[in-house]
Amino acid sequence: MPDAPVVIVTRPEREAAVWSEGLQAHGIRTEIISPLQIEPLADTTALREIWALVPEQMAVMFVSANAVRFFMAERPSGLDLKSCRAWSTGPGTQAALRACGWPEDQIDSPAAEAQQFDSEALWSLVADSVEAQARVTAPSVLVVRGADARGQMAGRDWLTLQLTNAGVQVRHTVAYQRQPQALTAAQKTRALAAMTDGSWWLFSSSEAAQYLQTACPDLKLAQACALATHPRIAQKLKTAGWGRVETVPAGLKAQAESIKSLT
Repeated sequence: MPDAPVVIVTRPEREAAVWSEGLQAHGIRTEIISPLQIEPLADTTALREIWALVPEQMAVMFVSANAVRFFMAERPSGLDLKSCRAWSTGPGTQAALRACGWPEDQIDSPAAEAQQFDSEALWSLVADSVEAQARVTAPSVLVVRGADARGQMAGRDWLTLQLTNAGVQVRHTVAYQRQPQALTAAQKTRALAAMTDGSWWLFSSSEAAQYLQTACPDLKLAQACALATHPRIAQKLKTAGWGRVETVPAGLKAQAESIKSLT
């Protein structure tokens, strides 16, 4: 489809390359502009120390594949993971857990065909077992997440609230940091053009949109088209002034089908 609009993938470069190739395999023309990057922590001492608590957790919840990658890099040699479940909000994180050696039968994650990959979808899977265990013991869950550019924990606390209300003790640890990615002059020029040439900007985080605006403050958002992988992201894009915002499924195949129907 040579005349089909281009979809600009804004994920961090590592994930963007994989997602871009996947969309192309489904007939979507793509480009990559990554306004944010994933960085390791400067000091991983706390991350190594918290591994001592893993065997006693009911579950370790990972917010992303990057959370898996950086947390598992600090895993002590020989530590057995068979006594602890891993929670994932989507197939990318689930695949990262498998690749890092977490036992398949100890992973809870929404099905690949789920419409949304988020905390709500995960909670619908684990709520019954959590509440049952909370009636007989005092379980704890470790949430592994990222920090923003200021070093503050990034992400929502919705799942933490559900767990706390169910009688679960929740701990949080930071495994990586999200930072703005400097754009080249050519990328800035392309971003400006993509506001008005019919291209679609694909966002899987509102932070990427924020960093894009910081890098290119003269973008004509009111004339631009954006795709969001979650209603919360879509709402933030609308609030920021994006002209047309559509919500698409988070899964690759369904997302490609949805994009084709729009373009």
